[in-house]
Amino acid sequence: MAYNERMQKVLLIFTFLFPVYVLAAAPAITVFPETIIQGEPVKVVIENVSGMAAVRKIIFDGKPVGVFSYQGKPSAFIGVDLNKKVGDYKLVVTLSDGSKLEKIITVGKRPKVEVPLGIPEKLGGNTPAAAKRVVSTLAQENLSIYSARTIPKQLWIDRFNFPISNPVITDDYGYSRQTVGYVITHKGTDFRAKEGTPVVAMNRGIVRLGRAYQVYGDTVIIDHGFGLHTVYMHLSKIKVNEGELVKQGQVIGLSGQTGYAGGPHLHLSVWIDKVSIDPMKFMELFR
Repeated sequence: MAYNERMQKVLLIFTFLFPVYVLAAAPAITVFPETIIQGEPVKVVIENVSGMAAVRKIIFDGKPVGVFSYQGKPSAFIGVDLNKKVGDYKLVVTLSDGSKLEKIITVGKRPKVEVPLGIPEKLGGNTPAAAKRVVSTLAQENLSIYSARTIPKQLWIDRFNFPISNPVITDDYGYSRQTVGYVITHKGTDFRAKEGTPVVAMNRGIVRLGRAYQVYGDTVIIDHGFGLHTVYMHLSKIKVNEGELVKQGQVIGLSGQTGYAGGPHLHLSVWIDKVSIDPMKFMELFR
């Protein structure tokens, strides 16, 4: 008998007498990124479970978050508010059998950046009275836009795309603008865009709002489900209707300089459960 044949028989007998058991990996929580600061999003993925039915609920800092499927795994998005206190927060995942997984998410402090803010002449110029009007109007407009509804299911498909071609950032998220006696936080990212540049839906969703505002200008809000919204501001024209289901890449408007804008551009905001987060950090979740 050839040597190779003898070895194969020995291995076969050994395997029969001493079967090898492969232990399944235990359920676990993965978060990305692992280090975050105020105003940033977190992607949570539940590993080593048998599909969506394996997860009953996910709670972050005592509040439930929507659970969706991403690349076949139960997942969730968490938005960390710009004003959230620095520290450790508990993430709790309850599985279908009642067992729980826990992880601590540490929120770091965002560096403080302040710049002077000029009020455009069309809104009254740099006067205390104009600043007061802008702040008061912003408060009213925020009440309106943050009332946008959401549907408790996933409407988006896979990755999100940028709303304009070849995006170039002209203003970052999260810094403070100081005007006469007031401070206004920039809760979005501004992109260079000539007047009339097509602006497209970053993903599939329902148009919850499409209207003109004094400060935010012509604005479109798209609900992607589970509290995830994308917001497009200062448009020169709105090309969709409220309640319309839009596809990823569909033109929803044209860029402009309506409202409180010093020139043509696109202001993009992203919300997770009414929490404004850094749009660029959100895009990094899909790398």
